[in-house]
Amino acid sequence: MNFTNSALVEATQSFWNAPTFFKGLMFPLFGFKFAWRLAFTCITSSYIHVRRTHRQMRRLVARVQTTLRGSANDIGWLLRTPGMPSVEDGTSRFMELLERIRIGEHMLPDTLVYLLVPGLFSNHGPLYFVDTKKVFSKLGLACHIAKIHSEASVETNAWELKQYIEELYWGSGKRVMLLGHSKGGVDAAAAMAMYWPDLKDKVAGLALVQSPYGGSPIASDILREGQIADIETRRIMELLICKVIKGDMRALEDLTYEKRREFISKHMLPTDVPLVSFHTEVSIAPGVMATMSHIAHAELPWFSRPCTNTNSEEAASQRTKVPVAVPVAAAMAMCAMHLQLRYGEKSDGLVTRMDAEVPGSVVVRPDRKLDHAWMVYSSLTKDAAEPNASQMCEALLALLVEIGQRKSGSVADKFVK
Repeated sequence: MNFTNSALVEATQSFWNAPTFFKGLMFPLFGFKFAWRLAFTCITSSYIHVRRTHRQMRRLVARVQTTLRGSANDIGWLLRTPGMPSVEDGTSRFMELLERIRIGEHMLPDTLVYLLVPGLFSNHGPLYFVDTKKVFSKLGLACHIAKIHSEASVETNAWELKQYIEELYWGSGKRVMLLGHSKGGVDAAAAMAMYWPDLKDKVAGLALVQSPYGGSPIASDILREGQIADIETRRIMELLICKVIKGDMRALEDLTYEKRREFISKHMLPTDVPLVSFHTEVSIAPGVMATMSHIAHAELPWFSRPCTNTNSEEAASQRTKVPVAVPVAAAMAMCAMHLQLRYGEKSDGLVTRMDAEVPGSVVVRPDRKLDHAWMVYSSLTKDAAEPNASQMCEALLALLVEIGQRKSGSVADKFVK
């Protein structure tokens, strides 16, 4: 039974004005009502507290499960998607072309312009693709490194590349063949998918080298919402990318599995563009930890060599240059070990082999152990018995030329063995 405050006061006054005998009978009843209200209040408060604690525990358990699951269900999603074009193995043909290049037989035609598209954070590596460009120039080929903001979003760089391709085409009258490394391959593929009607007659093909076309588990694990410390992790990445290196947070977001699913569902690659996808596996041997990658050089003007010419350019060339080397291979090996232990997937340190295979492409799967940065940065310890990065890039483009000829119907349907 519920009482209002006025009724309770009136009943209390009536109780104290009642005869003593009646008070003795009513006192246990008032005590029972008080105890019942107190118990009901305690039970209600306890129930509310238990429900709140239960919701908090469920959220915590969900965060722990999301953190532990990570990208286990996402790796290789593109190859498992029904209706995607199948891939073709071109590894053997690639190795044949590579051997011919190593003995001095160069096959790239000078009727094309070759555009190298750098990947994420390449603006902070001055020697990115430089060795390959030098070799191509010595062969008499028109070769350019795309001047894009590597820390920009995929769609922004797709538009920049579209304009870059059109400028090269109208300036030279030659079609453009692209080779994109890492995010550069994703950017170039986005340009093909978004602007193919404008680029169809201007592009000869695209090679994606170690590109996370399906997404990257590293980017996804860093930025995944709903995991433990997701807000704090995102704030740290925003500080590093947006404040320190003046980039766009979307550059990393666009490489997550969620964003790649969204983009590919809206912008599929055209089926008539010649495609090559190339992926590797990094070595985790102990000797890799001591490998240094040459990413830049520092000039020491106070140690300049004697120069008799007063020309400023020659004087600059006479300055002592000291190589700037960092243990990139060691970092890639550590990341690869993490991905191997957590997901059981092989990778080059940043991109798993499954996520680098582009549907509808000719896939090159070399057995040689190469990390994610090897194709664009030279190592201080060179092995003359093995092909270098520029030769690998040349072989990939030579394979792409053959695929383009095959698509145009000028050669047989199968690779020449």
